[in-house]
Parts: sequence; structure tokens; C-alpha cells
Amino acid sequence: MTQVDTFRPRPGFGYVRTLSQHEELPLLRDHLLRLDPDSRHDRFNGFLDDGFIERYAAKCAADGTIIVAYMENGMVRGAAELHPPEQSDDGLPEIAFSVEACLRRRGVGSLLFERVIAEARWKGYRRLRVTTGAQNHAMRALAAKFGAHLMFERGESSGTIDLTQQPQDELTKLVIDAPLAAARAFFQLNRACWKMVGRMYGAKRAA
Repeated sequence: MTQVDTFRPRPGFGYVRTLSQHEELPLLRDHLLRLDPDSRHDRFNGFLDDGFIERYAAKCAADGTIIVAYMENGMVRGAAELHPPEQSDDGLPEIAFSVEACLRRRGVGSLLFERVIAEARWKGYRRLRVTTGAQNHAMRALAAKFGAHLMFERGESSGTIDLTQQPQDELTKLVIDAPLAAARAFFQLNRACWKMVGRMYGAKRAA
């Protein structure tokens, strides 16, 4: 079962949430197509053409891949993919990441990493495989931060993350954040409604 959405404002009014399995997967495709050539190379280990990316996104929509997305203005600007273990040769669920160049060095990768690890825990996974391009130094450093021991093979870096060794604080925070955000939104909506009623009432009295 996929956990509830987690809203966390970021610079540029962005937030993180999990995409719907079918209806919203085209948003992933559009994000991947916007990646610059270097980012595409890092994400797909050399595969750059649009046709490959469109087929890849369609496959994610059909095979149960969970997409955690960083959203801005209704568009996916960064994504963490959690692929089911059935898709892996070694039976481990695999995670992969992509962040558009305009959002680098803003903490988006860390935010996506934390959320996808929480998603994996919710599904009962104990270990994850992470794979990234050998030249993607930022993602390699981020993976190491979360306990991955990466090895270089066939032009890419690959390693595993032991979820039993990850701190539980982030998962607890994710469960709390969404209800708080919903409550804040409800309060703000009520306050706006009362202000509008007050203005209407004042206008009637003035008339």
C-alpha cells in the first residue's frame, strides 16, 4: 500500500508526492524527456533517444513501479523510482533518480531519497539496489550518505542499501507531515471563507 502524500514546500513552491500509477505517469515521461544530454546519460547509462524514454515510461506505468515526484507548477522536476523486485536479476527492488538541471544543489535529491526509502519500508523491503552513472558524482555521494556501498561495473556504479540500518525518524516524520499540511490548508481555506463573508456582510450594511 502506497503511503499518503507528503507536502513539503521547497524553493519555487515545490512539494513531493507519489504519482498515481496510471493517470499521472505521462508526467514522468515529460520529466525524463526534459533532461539535458548529460543527465540523460547519467540516468540511462548512455541511452539518449526520445523513443527509448517513452517506452521506458510506459513500462513503468505497467510494471508496478512507484514514482515519487518533486513537483513544481504541476510538472515533475525530479523523480525517484522504486522498481519492484520482480524486475531485477538479483530479486532486489531497485531505486533510480533524476533531477532536472535547474534544480540541482537545492536538496531535491535528498528529499526524494528520504521519501523513496520510506516507501520501500512501507512495502516491507529490507534491502534496495541503487544504480547510477559512474560520472554522476552528486548521486554517488548521496547514495553513500544513505549507506550504499557502490561498485563500478559496466560503465555504472551499483550498490545496495540496508533499510534495517536506516534511522526511523524520517518515516515517522512522513506520517505526521501530511495530516498537518491538510489541517493547515483547511484552516487557511476557512479563514479565507470567513474573510469573504465578512466583506460581503460589510458591503450590505454599507448599502
